Amino acid sequence: MWTYFAIAIFGILGCWARYGMTNLVQTIWGRSFPYATLSINVGGSFLMGFLFVETLERLTISPALRTGILTGFIGGYTTFSTFEMEALLLVEQGAALKAMVYVVLSVALGFGAALGGAYIARNL
Repeated sequence: MWTYFAIAIFGILGCWARYGMTNLVQTIWGRSFPYATLSINVGGSFLMGFLFVETLERLTISPALRTGILTGFIGGYTTFSTFEMEALLLVEQGAALKAMVYVVLSVALGFGAALGGAYIARNL
């Protein structure tokens, strides 16, 4: 039961963080390219890699709290469904090349960020 509660609470916080980051990035960089979702997904991938290793190998926290942070917060913060929709909208707007760049950057940078987060957590 505590695990579900932790997922719900951290999920709310992750969603709020995503909304705030979206507004901030769009204010700075605009809406001509999905910079907000890209930065959220790359940053979330880094956090997932970092916190997964930190909470497994270095920090002692309860399984419910760990699941709340990783599944709730990171899951609420990252935006895979938004990513897919934005890629589709770019294609429908005739910007297939921009959509391809967005998809490749999201996957490559996200994976690199997850690797970087795990590496940093293991080598602090």
